[in-house]
Amino acid sequence: MDGQPRAVHGRGRDVIGAVGCPARDPVRRLAAPRRRGDRVSVADAEVPRGYREVKGPTALGDDPRRLFRLAHTLAATDFKLKFFGSFLGYLWQLMNPLMLFGVLFVVFSFALKLDAGVKYYPVALLLGIVLFSFFSEATTAAVRSLMARESLVRKVDFPRLAVPMASVMTSTFNLALNLVPVLVFLLISGGRPRLAWLGFLVVIAVLVLFAFGMAMILSVAFVKFRDIEPIWNVVLQLLFYSSGVFFTVDTIAGRAHGRLLVDIFFCNPFAALLATARNLLVDPSWQAPTQSLSSGWLLLIPAGIIIASLAFGFLMFRAMAPRVAEDL
Repeated sequence: MDGQPRAVHGRGRDVIGAVGCPARDPVRRLAAPRRRGDRVSVADAEVPRGYREVKGPTALGDDPRRLFRLAHTLAATDFKLKFFGSFLGYLWQLMNPLMLFGVLFVVFSFALKLDAGVKYYPVALLLGIVLFSFFSEATTAAVRSLMARESLVRKVDFPRLAVPMASVMTSTFNLALNLVPVLVFLLISGGRPRLAWLGFLVVIAVLVLFAFGMAMILSVAFVKFRDIEPIWNVVLQLLFYSSGVFFTVDTIAGRAHGRLLVDIFFCNPFAALLATARNLLVDPSWQAPTQSLSSGWLLLIPAGIIIASLAFGFLMFRAMAPRVAEDL
């Protein structure tokens, strides 16, 4: 102890201490360190006044406006790059839902005769495919969204929630474009604009929120558990065939224990949103959940699932966001 400064090595960094160091030295003493020779833990060192602990990146950041600007920038960039250098451009975006619509229309209209007596069945079928394609695209892209931007997540401090939000925004841009042919087919088929179309926009907003809630859960869960991706692919397949994309509610109601089956059917949030969207946009003859359920209180089940996905997804993402870079 000759009065010369000596280096005290801590975990991941060095702390300089000295006997009789001047008052302006930021670290003036160590509070009861656990001695291992001359090595001490920085966690035991007294934090000087005027200094604050630096936390890891958070989900929302310090400015919500920055979060939305960053998410919009990422989404717009992905949307533009998707069609960059493509001769047909946006037409490729329509190919997948239109081809699926063509196959299902032929099978269920001509082979199985599910469209018998159903008004605007082709338009309703196309609407179901478009809405399901949005939900599937938004959530599937969100699963690997954090990993896809690993280099950005590791090097830049920004609100982490912008990454899954950008995935949902990009799919929302595609949804807005894909709804154009739905409206065109509806008008060609004899449909007319109605005031209920304003309610359809509310349904779309709720569907986007539901997709965002699931995107938060899937994106951050995939960082820890890589089995999430194949599991979610199976869930989407089950969701497609159990949500009434290609059949009507009357198909279920006409079977044995039909009322119970309808009540169980509308516990599925996507099925409830799809039925409501068809009722508001296509034609009132397509029954909404309020017209089919045995009790209106049962609507609290799909509504609760949507709210729970948003709340749980946000809490889960906020808790895990600071450690995302370490877990990737």
